[in-house]
Amino acid sequence: MILKRKKTSDHVVLPVFYDVDPSHVRNQTGSLAKLFARHQKTQSCDTIKEWREALAEAANLAGMVLQNEADRHESKFITKIVKVIEDKLRRTTSSVHPQLVGIDSRAENINLWLQDRSNDVGILVIHGMRGIGKTTIAKFVYDSNFRRFPRSSFVENIREISEQSNGLIQIQKQLLHDISNRRKVEIHSIREGMTRMQDAISCKKVLLVLDDVDHKDQLLDVVFGMREQFYPGSKIIITTSYAGLLNAYQQVKFYRVETWNGVESLKLFSLHAFGQEYPLECYMEHSRRLVQHCEGLPLALKILGSFAVRKLEAIPDGQIWKKLKLSYDSLQDNHDQDLFLHIARFFIGMGQDVIVSILDDCDFFTDVGMQNLIDRYLVRIDKYKTIQMHHMIRDMGREIVLLESKEPGQRSRLWHHKDSFEVLKENKGTQKIEGLCLMNMKMHPEYAPSRNSDDQLVFETNALVLRLNGSYKEFPTGLRWLCWLQFPSDFLPNNFPLESLVALEMCYSSLRRVWKGTEYLPSLKILNLSHSHGLKVTPDFWPVPNLERLILKDCASLVDVHESIGNLGRLVCLNMEDCKNLKKVPKNISMLTSLETLIISGCSKVEVFPTEISQMESLKVFEADDVPIHQLRTASQWWTLWPRKSVGISWASYLPHNLVTLSLRKCNLSNDNFPRDFGNLPSLQKLDLSRNSVCSLPDCVRGVRGLLELSFEGCKRLKSLLRLPNVGELEVHNCESLEIITFQSLSASRICATMNSNFNLVEVEYWYKLQPLELVDVEMINLLGLSNLNLNETIMMKISSPFSYGRSMTHSLQGLYEYGIFSTFLPGHYEVPQYGSFSHKSRGPSISFTVPSLPTLRIRGLNFFYVYEKSNSINFAEITADNNVPHPVIMKVSNKSKVLKWIYGPTFFCVPGYGLDVIWLSHWKFGNKLEGGDEVTFSVFTKFWLQIKEWDLKLVYYEEEDEMTRQHNTTEPFYPCVIAGDLSCNLVSGAHVLFPLMNMSIGDMLTSAWFNRVTGDVDEITGMLFSVLYDFAPTFM
Repeated sequence: MILKRKKTSDHVVLPVFYDVDPSHVRNQTGSLAKLFARHQKTQSCDTIKEWREALAEAANLAGMVLQNEADRHESKFITKIVKVIEDKLRRTTSSVHPQLVGIDSRAENINLWLQDRSNDVGILVIHGMRGIGKTTIAKFVYDSNFRRFPRSSFVENIREISEQSNGLIQIQKQLLHDISNRRKVEIHSIREGMTRMQDAISCKKVLLVLDDVDHKDQLLDVVFGMREQFYPGSKIIITTSYAGLLNAYQQVKFYRVETWNGVESLKLFSLHAFGQEYPLECYMEHSRRLVQHCEGLPLALKILGSFAVRKLEAIPDGQIWKKLKLSYDSLQDNHDQDLFLHIARFFIGMGQDVIVSILDDCDFFTDVGMQNLIDRYLVRIDKYKTIQMHHMIRDMGREIVLLESKEPGQRSRLWHHKDSFEVLKENKGTQKIEGLCLMNMKMHPEYAPSRNSDDQLVFETNALVLRLNGSYKEFPTGLRWLCWLQFPSDFLPNNFPLESLVALEMCYSSLRRVWKGTEYLPSLKILNLSHSHGLKVTPDFWPVPNLERLILKDCASLVDVHESIGNLGRLVCLNMEDCKNLKKVPKNISMLTSLETLIISGCSKVEVFPTEISQMESLKVFEADDVPIHQLRTASQWWTLWPRKSVGISWASYLPHNLVTLSLRKCNLSNDNFPRDFGNLPSLQKLDLSRNSVCSLPDCVRGVRGLLELSFEGCKRLKSLLRLPNVGELEVHNCESLEIITFQSLSASRICATMNSNFNLVEVEYWYKLQPLELVDVEMINLLGLSNLNLNETIMMKISSPFSYGRSMTHSLQGLYEYGIFSTFLPGHYEVPQYGSFSHKSRGPSISFTVPSLPTLRIRGLNFFYVYEKSNSINFAEITADNNVPHPVIMKVSNKSKVLKWIYGPTFFCVPGYGLDVIWLSHWKFGNKLEGGDEVTFSVFTKFWLQIKEWDLKLVYYEEEDEMTRQHNTTEPFYPCVIAGDLSCNLVSGAHVLFPLMNMSIGDMLTSAWFNRVTGDVDEITGMLFSVLYDFAPTFM
């Protein structure tokens, strides 16, 4: 009867095995065998069979066994039973969908915070855009941790409940019901609720989750006002879609939920669409397009996944928009709502400063409004300072406008050029229209699409080229922003209404002159004439005294900039990129007291450079790519800016001292063309010297402090970067001759580097060193038993590395030092003399043993021996995300006694030929992290195309004379300075991931199937130290 109820309802069964072994119950042996023998005489065969099956099923359930108690103390056993049942009945866990993807990695740090045993009353805010999974994460961590707290409460939908009559009182009732364990709670006022809450939260430790809080008056002021009354160690979690909600409060931790990555998104979508982790083959392309369109938003992935096998038109976007529109509705100001709709329809992908210039003149408080939109996760600003918006939010904004009217002429904004053209052609326009688009905005030169966007799902592909003939008297006079691509005339006619314009963009125009006798235009701030190939001279700038941005990009025929440019006191940006016939930079450019950005990249015929530019204190960005800057003449001199080394004058001395960004790509600069130092550039943060002829790190760069970005991309002659200063990001890909990188200090090596096609890079200080085996220290050779081998033998082997970008490099026998590990790869026919003394041979994936305790000897490290080959047959159908590890071979060492773990993939790896074996020998230095009595497990994982034939390991001890030497010399000669040379340094409880992440993010790795397989239980990776990303190693692109 009990087990029948379990099958037909949600009842939980807890078997109690009182003085009986569960195996006896399962198999009906012992005393049960005698009972069944007696009952078989009186009961039917069906009844006996039913009893046996029920007992076997009960025995397989997790239960309580008295004889497992050490002292068989019955009262303690009963107390334990009561505690288990109380835990099961005391709380019903919050409802979390079983198809969870990506939650473990996002909840990990929150779980650590909840379990930190601090006596402080902690408050954590989980924030992010709507539909991103904040509530799901909060439910997950609540369900995982509420039993650690005597009292707990999860209050959902606070925003929705608070809008109801007496909503705050209803929330207080639920909270009091949960934390006081009372069936019914009656309160009649908010004040009464506060008083009773103070009593409840001060008695015992509380875990409190307040979900979807949108305003301070939705219980926040109450909770923060009582923070001091909470019992020590209590934790409060708040989820919100309003990032600025808690800025005024002190001692609050914040956790921002980011969108799901591509792997997680496809998996989540597939689980809801197909009930499995990957799409059906026939739906793969369709699924990928939909997943890309969702841009990692879990809400959209779930809803669209549920409709994936239907027609695209049937997908219920309305369910998604309804959720997202809550953030739009929560905007307190109509100006903010209008700003959002303007951006959603016209400004996505454009520069923030351009948008501010245009909309500020339309009576928007754009900076304030923009921050409000950012706080509500309706827009975001990317690293290029352009405005981006999630596809689903953009579509929600479009739907809001579409619902204004069925007739295009009655809507506030027309973004589809066909609608706009129809309204103009049929004269259906009304006063309601605030903006209209007559072109495909994707064609706009300043358009910068989201790096994650799928444009083919977003934009129409047929652009409309508009040509208006006759008088312009009927053209709208209140126009603030006019963007007219391919303007057909040679100049703007006199009757063209420009007086109210803030931004005039005439890209790809036929203009030869901009205007003739134009009236005063005090409102114009942006003039963009890019790609106007017929323009030879700029206009006189007297009509536009308030101009802030002048963009002349790719005006290929431009030969002269009008001298009146010096009167533009508010000009912030001057872009003359690719003006290939421009021969001089105007001298009076130095009069531009507000200029922050000057771009002359691609102006390859420029010969004269004004030295007065050094006086421009406002200039922050100077880009002069593909300009022979070291050969330019000054306006008053005919010698070059780099006449002789002895003169001590260089082009660098003419740069303004407040410069932050300097780009000199493809300027044909060699080491001799650089000054002794950049002492006059103390504020420099970004320096781009890509595609120049430098052979080594220029001395002037070595002395720069505070560099955030340094690029040598494509410097084909670059051989060394010695004594690099502190740099945030280093870019050296396609430096084919680069051999060595060293740093001024260990701290300087903690960089993020972009590398590939670095075929000759054999040493990166504090990371790895690759050298011919005959040059390796003799002591290391002896440790591995290689002293009798002919190390000078010219046997060539193919070595692959992440820098070779899919191309193998050929080397003689090499030794590799990295992370305190020494490795070498040998042909399979080599005989390693020590191999007979290895004691843990295996052909399987793992070896486990207890380290023997030898009081007279101290462990030096471990020697590993692997023999591997290419797999004879590869079944591609069996290749899954679970077994496709990112490196050819990954070795995991787990010291269970010390709760330590190392996961290592060698940076360089020998690729075996077909039918040939390769031997991988390595020595691991463990220091005091491996001692007698430790329980250790060693596991090996390979890519699908490799097969381990056999492997073994051997403990290596210090000999007596070695120990004496070690005490006097702690730095062993055969270890170069890599990650302090010792795995006992810089460790935390958890695991070292000792391989480059390449194009993987930490999030991608944590959520990957292979990583979960390698690490085992997710709980084991708590406290992991990602040495490769944070300490010294590169991110590969």
